[in-house]
Amino acid sequence: MITLFNIWHYVAFSIGFIIFVAGVVASLKQKNKKLIAPMIFSVTLVTVVMGIFSIFVVDKYTKSVELYKLKNKRILSIEKIVYSGVVKNTGDYPIGEVTFKIKLVSRGDAGKNLEGGNFYSPSGFLDFFTFSKKENKKVGAIEKEFVVAKNLKPGQAKAFRVYFDYPPYFRNVSEYADVYGR
Repeated sequence: MITLFNIWHYVAFSIGFIIFVAGVVASLKQKNKKLIAPMIFSVTLVTVVMGIFSIFVVDKYTKSVELYKLKNKRILSIEKIVYSGVVKNTGDYPIGEVTFKIKLVSRGDAGKNLEGGNFYSPSGFLDFFTFSKKENKKVGAIEKEFVVAKNLKPGQAKAFRVYFDYPPYFRNVSEYADVYGR
């Protein structure tokens, strides 16, 4: 995970540092000496969790990516599918990585010979002993993620193309595409 820090990351870290220093000072002023170490540990734990949480929150609200001109093409000779498109940084801050996420769901054959329908993949103790039953089953959905751009500046766009295996038994496929930046 690559994330580029912007001014809001540093503001959140500064607030966390102030809370940490205030907590350490308050714990050192404690009259009961047995409570100093647990208080410092608690303040440290809270500020570390707050710092990690703030990275994700600031990334979510300051890094905006949009997907344009998404096209797909199946290459039947090698049973692959190609997705191409353009990602654009529509926010005001640079983005470290742009990830393209695609989910293909087969609705063909009305679920015949598809294991678990679209979203459920069963597993259990007895599946370990049933080798022959698993061989004929097919997965009803696949999900892939690809990093399609790195260090995307504000307003900058970049074209991408990704390849992956396409199950030949998929029929009436629904596709769900999304992009996000870190």
